[in-house]
Amino acid sequence: MNNKRSLLKIAAALMLAGTSALPAYAQDVVKVGLILPMTGPFASTGRQIEAAARLYMAEHGSTVAGKKIELIVKDDTNVADTTKRLAQELVVNDRVAVLAGFGLTPLALSTAPIATQAKVPMVVMAAATAMITEQSPYIVRAGFTLPQATLGIGKWAPANGIKRVVTLVSDYGPGIDAQNSFKKVFTDSGGEVVQELRVPVRNPDFAPFLQRVRDAKPDAVFVFVPSGVGSVFMKQFAERGLDKSGIKLIGTGDVTDDDLLNDMGNVALGVVTSMHYSAALDNPANKAYVAGFQKANNGMRPNFHSVGGYDGMHLIYKALEATKGDTNGDKLLAAMKGQKWESPRGPVMLDPQTREMVQNIYISKVERVNGGLYNVPFDKIEAVKDPAKIK
Repeated sequence: MNNKRSLLKIAAALMLAGTSALPAYAQDVVKVGLILPMTGPFASTGRQIEAAARLYMAEHGSTVAGKKIELIVKDDTNVADTTKRLAQELVVNDRVAVLAGFGLTPLALSTAPIATQAKVPMVVMAAATAMITEQSPYIVRAGFTLPQATLGIGKWAPANGIKRVVTLVSDYGPGIDAQNSFKKVFTDSGGEVVQELRVPVRNPDFAPFLQRVRDAKPDAVFVFVPSGVGSVFMKQFAERGLDKSGIKLIGTGDVTDDDLLNDMGNVALGVVTSMHYSAALDNPANKAYVAGFQKANNGMRPNFHSVGGYDGMHLIYKALEATKGDTNGDKLLAAMKGQKWESPRGPVMLDPQTREMVQNIYISKVERVNGGLYNVPFDKIEAVKDPAKIK
């Protein structure tokens, strides 16, 4: 009932503004509302995405199809109610043409009804639970889904001597996605999941769960934690002595986030993960991206969430070019679908049916390169669609 009342308020505000699809065609300024967690435990995600979005604008100019692009950045502090309120204000008061950002799944889900009601495209740059795009026809995702990311490690592990695994994930949408997706691929390939552990997202204490991992004596522990929490996990992994126990650590690239990897120390060496991006990717587009990103941000290394921000801005720019500056939400959305380009992560396409990225998934190992720790890719699966949406 509260959700229905909220939607009615939005609809009333839209009518008072004089249109059901707020962005006006004649505007000389196209506003993009970027809602991110800029403070708190997930501030790394917000910092990375904002930096990447601003880098894209610096490289490609702030004018598209004769319209000036204005980026309005809002900090939702990782609180879903705040995300929803900010999205409503951006749509009704600021008349944004596009909503973007969304650091975690609950934040994206809170905004989906607003995107639908206002007919405003919503570009999800970070949140990775597979079902997010199914919550509104106006959502497109510029990042990745957990079923995509787990596909690589789920196939690699049993092919490389890892037969018994304990899964340890953060207890919310993406973690459950990661757990279930890994289990399906891993067991289909002959592996066995001997135990499934879920850790609270807020103020996580991994120690008792890591003790259960040690007691189970698996070949490996598969880990998913949201970006920003990997350093906490690694610290406790070492404190419990699991780095010397013979139990391998595998997971998605969130646990060895490029932005935080150097601070993790030697405990991270040898960890094998699968992900859609690594700062160590050896291609011309990525080398230029990493150099430009670090130059603009005092040496900060771009992580996998950053390319969601960078490519999300690419989608917005190309859609505006295609519509010749027309900010009608349906026209922008149609122009985004099917876009193909060469990203720092490799060749990508926005699947017109699912509104998800089709992209390479890389298998990487943490190695020391020129004195720093990097996720060094050594294998890949090309052109991966979101497995959760393949019928």
